[in-house]
Amino acid sequence: MSDDTYIDNDHYIVELNIDADSLPVTNVEMQHERRVAIFDLLEENEFKPLESEKGPYLVNLTLRDGSRLDFEIKRSTGLDIGTYTLSMTPFRRIVKDYFMICESYHNAIRTATSPQIEAIDMGRRGLHNEGSRLLTDSLRNSIEMDFNTSRRIFTLICSLHRRP
Repeated sequence: MSDDTYIDNDHYIVELNIDADSLPVTNVEMQHERRVAIFDLLEENEFKPLESEKGPYLVNLTLRDGSRLDFEIKRSTGLDIGTYTLSMTPFRRIVKDYFMICESYHNAIRTATSPQIEAIDMGRRGLHNEGSRLLTDSLRNSIEMDFNTSRRIFTLICSLHRRP
């Protein structure tokens, strides 16, 4: 889906929950990151399962074996839309690289020059965009979303894989 594709305004996620039993061990900072990622996603998103004529949607995410992410989707009325499974294997390199560049960015803030920080930040944004495009492409046969929604879901995916 391209950035200029229009999704009817009732196709959006109104509630998102994560199966706590499927999550890795966490700390307070990581829990906060997940809450912020969910909040940002719910603030503004365009999300449409291709088999659905109408939204809005309740989405439950379950991380299975660290290698698959299930999107269980229902309409806000409770009508079951289906479960879509996303393999995390194609995301491993991007998530790993994203964490490394984020660490470099946080370290650079303390010691680097402004141009160095800007260069690292551009690389960080580039990896984030790459992960977002991979997400959109991976779900293209089942779910449409705009680029900003894809970016927010990729942020959430990263927060699910971060280790304390």
